[in-house]
Amino acid sequence: MYAVVKTGGKQYRVAEGQRLDIERVPGETVTFEPVLVVDGSDVLSTPAQLSGASVTARVVGEAKGPKINGFTYKNKTNQRRSWGHRQHYTTIEITGISKA
Repeated sequence: MYAVVKTGGKQYRVAEGQRLDIERVPGETVTFEPVLVVDGSDVLSTPAQLSGASVTARVVGEAKGPKINGFTYKNKTNQRRSWGHRQHYTTIEITGISKA
């Protein structure tokens, strides 16, 4: 059984026991409303079928993404700017997928 959940503007395919890094979320446990649930040959995809479905996860820790360095300049004007960014993520572990 697996599900597709939407969080942080992205969609993830998740299964029970799987760990993944998502955009930061508060709290110790997180509940997602799935976009799609597949259980063998049963596929739940319409809003009426997914009305009672949920995916629960627990927060395991936090992680950081790769460092991104940027540099902009304009020719012949001595205008330079250096910048950097490192995204923060929350590591979660999927604890359950329910269809009801």
